[in-house]
Amino acid sequence: MLKSLQIRNYVLIDSLDVDFPEGLVIITGQTGAGKSILLGALSLLLGSKADPSVIGEGSDNCVVEAVFGIPESDSVLNGILEENDVDSSGGELIIRRVVSRSGRSRSFINDSPVNVQVLQGISSRLVDIHSQHQTLLLTDKSFQLSMLDHFAGNGDLLGECSRSFHRLKDLEEELAEVSGKLSRMNEEREYVYSRWKRLDDAGLKDGELEALEAEQKQLANAEAIKEDLCLVENLFNPSEAGEGAQLSLSAALKEAQKHLERVSKFIPQASELAGRIESSRAELDDILDEVSSINSRTELSSERLEAVESRMSLLYGLLKNYSRNTVAELEALRDSLSESLFDSASLEGRKEELERMVSAEKENLEGICNRLHGSRVKAAGPFSKAVESLVRSLELDRAVFIAEVSQGKLSASGSDAVGFLFSASGANPADVAKCASGGELSRLMLCLKAMMARFVNMPTLIFDEIDSGVSGSAADKMGQMICSMGKDMQVFAITHLPQVAAKGEAHYLVEKEYDVLGSRATSSIKPLQGQERVLELARMLSGSQVTAAAIENAKALLSE
Repeated sequence: MLKSLQIRNYVLIDSLDVDFPEGLVIITGQTGAGKSILLGALSLLLGSKADPSVIGEGSDNCVVEAVFGIPESDSVLNGILEENDVDSSGGELIIRRVVSRSGRSRSFINDSPVNVQVLQGISSRLVDIHSQHQTLLLTDKSFQLSMLDHFAGNGDLLGECSRSFHRLKDLEEELAEVSGKLSRMNEEREYVYSRWKRLDDAGLKDGELEALEAEQKQLANAEAIKEDLCLVENLFNPSEAGEGAQLSLSAALKEAQKHLERVSKFIPQASELAGRIESSRAELDDILDEVSSINSRTELSSERLEAVESRMSLLYGLLKNYSRNTVAELEALRDSLSESLFDSASLEGRKEELERMVSAEKENLEGICNRLHGSRVKAAGPFSKAVESLVRSLELDRAVFIAEVSQGKLSASGSDAVGFLFSASGANPADVAKCASGGELSRLMLCLKAMMARFVNMPTLIFDEIDSGVSGSAADKMGQMICSMGKDMQVFAITHLPQVAAKGEAHYLVEKEYDVLGSRATSSIKPLQGQERVLELARMLSGSQVTAAAIENAKALLSE
């Protein structure tokens, strides 16, 4: 409910602070007093387009702020608040909107800044403004369908339908994605296979290229390598042929060792030197063995060199063709291409599975839609009679109202469409948006609102002269209906009819006042009680001249 409203510098309203109670709240005032200004300020607060022209004269900005009490049971509203990090733990929302001269506006909920879209989503759960020219209910097919569903008690079925519909859409989206991927893969399959086959046939091994490069260097320089190794061996073992044969390096050292050992009898230090020669000789013998082994393993093979260089050329070519730097990267590419080829078979299986799931979910959704259709068709008659009865109670004795269920587009709410047909005379019912006069439309719209309030968790309702074109006993009955709605929810009625104004639990008067010079006007609102309320009703009954008869009539209306 709307607990309070504060307005600063909005058109003719300099400053306004007003509190509102629960139940039915009546707002009256002479034509031009500022009732539409008050409603405009509230519409701005709820997310309507910001216009700098509404800023009061001499001000830089205007501010509209309201305090709303919110029901804990409204899960949709609480969900919106949670999504936008708005704290609502206190059970109240303070909504504020500020418009500057530049046309820019800022919106806040409980001091948290929000954009206009969020503001509109939240405010739609708080206030429903219905003006005399509003045709939203008559043209909004989803709302008409929602009304019939609430009357039929289709909440659980609608939940099932929504979940099934969204599951189906998710499955269809995945199926389309898998099918598209498969199509692309099939188009590229031959190309992918040829790339994979070339890499697979190459028998790639990580580190192979480095080993081949080292072997190629040896093979390409084998003759020079063997020549050097042979010279080393000859230096260790000089040729023994001929008279000038020399001892091998090992034999020479061994001979030197013997002489040092003899000398050690006289010079102890020579014994240590003999030991060092023995160690050196052992190390040199190992070196000679290694040199001889390397020499024996070094090949002079042009065939092997050709084979190594051919393999290296293949690997270099693959690296260049596939834009890779190492054989390990080529192996990773090969494995990726292999997985891609395997994924094709895997995706085929997933596609078949998804097709079965889509078919099953469609069948499930069709079953739910059929149950919804049956429930709606069954409820359409009683719903039509209930609305028709309300309309006829407002002195449209021959009125006919029909809720017509027809085939519609498949959606989260089923596969039905609902249309409201109406005839004030009872003949040839037609689309309700096209066949009602102003007074008939006012009464019918009030009945629809009353039905909505009965079956839907409605926010605060504001009726802006919904009684336009209605008078006499019909107006009195409309007042009774609005009053009845006020017993279960907060209802504001901006009205010119005293029969309606007398029904309210609270009555507020909007007035326009001029300054002492008569050059500047301001609007204000104040609560009426006792004699003030009687006089306002009398004015509404008799016009500018309040008569004694009008006053007595006003008192009679209030006592009913």
